Amino acid sequence: MFLRFRQSLIVLVLLPAGILPLASQTTSGGDHVVPAPDFHQALRAASQARQDNLVKLDRFFSSEPAKKAFAAANLDSARVSQALSLLSDEELARLASQSDKIQNDVSAGALTNQQITYILIALATAVIILVIVAAR
Repeated sequence: MFLRFRQSLIVLVLLPAGILPLASQTTSGGDHVVPAPDFHQALRAASQARQDNLVKLDRFFSSEPAKKAFAAANLDSARVSQALSLLSDEELARLASQSDKIQNDVSAGALTNQQITYILIALATAVIILVIVAAR
């Protein structure tokens, strides 16, 4: 029994002595896979893209045709806008891309009001479903 205790004590004393040099080697400045400035720049770019997509979708959902479509479907546009912040970056980018396409089609006159209403309802439903799935 005493032998096991002694071996455990030796392991506990020597183990940190072997780990500390390894830990200090992994935190040295010269051996990072991605340099810190590049990492920060990529992080800022991703954050800016997310913010741009949120602004784009918020503007799209607060437009007059969108408000009318939400009213026709008994959806609260404010709740849909709030739910946008819960989506992932990829989901936001996809919805923003779809909203750009819809706005281009509307400005070109390619869509009727009824088609716009259906598209907006579908997008709002997609946001709600994505939020519900993400909450699980």
